Amino acid sequence: MSDFRDGLLRLKSNLVEVIRGKEGVIDQLLIALLADGHVLIEDVPGTGKTTLAKALAVSLTAGFSRIQFTPDLLPTDIIGGMVYSSADGSFTFRPGPIHANIVLVDEINRASPRTQSALLEAMSERQVTIEGQTRILPSPFWVVATQNPIEHNGTYPLPEAQLDRFSMRISLGYPEHQYEVQLLNDQEFVHPLSKVTAVMDTALLTSIQQEVKKVEVEASVLDYIVRLVAKTRKDERLRLGASPRGSLDLRRCAQAAAFLDGREAVRPSDVQRFAVPVLAHRLIVEVKAKHSGLTGEMVVDEIVKSESVPA
Repeated sequence: MSDFRDGLLRLKSNLVEVIRGKEGVIDQLLIALLADGHVLIEDVPGTGKTTLAKALAVSLTAGFSRIQFTPDLLPTDIIGGMVYSSADGSFTFRPGPIHANIVLVDEINRASPRTQSALLEAMSERQVTIEGQTRILPSPFWVVATQNPIEHNGTYPLPEAQLDRFSMRISLGYPEHQYEVQLLNDQEFVHPLSKVTAVMDTALLTSIQQEVKKVEVEASVLDYIVRLVAKTRKDERLRLGASPRGSLDLRRCAQAAAFLDGREAVRPSDVQRFAVPVLAHRLIVEVKAKHSGLTGEMVVDEIVKSESVPA
């Protein structure tokens, strides 16, 4: 257990040195990683979305690839395909960038829905199907995607099925004054990312993910999770509530939060803490309610405050 704790502390220390003043967001990213759940980082340009994802990838001894999503990107550019050899008339498989342990998908909403859907099977089942043949992706397999929620020209909204496969949606936000000053000093000569070294291998990461699954979740807490999710399905202001995958992800993220805190059991506060980042992006608000300013985050926050908490 001490090896696990030491590894996580070194990993967090790497990220804190690169992204200043955002320990809460860094904890969310690490918890999603420990929960083996994909992450969508949504924020305006320049806040460090890509830098945070790259810092985490460099901190792990793992296969890493980056895919810059653009309107002309094709599904085969992501998952790969069969390539014809004129020398002997044979076809050989050329893997795409999705065949890596950590895949950074930059500006995911700039690709067409057809290309976005190429990620569905990979994110859900850790495999891709090419020319009728199933190919298993490396283990562990983790997708970190970024998108800018402000700019809409040349973008395509993510379909509901795609959003549902992200365990968590997080946002960095602008740094506070003192941390932005520190950021300027940090990057006076070199970028702190250039100093980051690997502190954890995939074997240790996989072992930690297995330990997270052993964290106890009492029956009353499981019931609490299901009650929260069920309320999103009955809310008249929503056209679509959270799916059972949302319940599963909320349970796993709560387990990862307890593990990161060094506890052997999940508390209701763990569930409350991650209800919004795990559930809000899965909800579809009715048009009239949306125009009045209602968001998925507001709905989940109201539900958490109104639902009775197990002792």
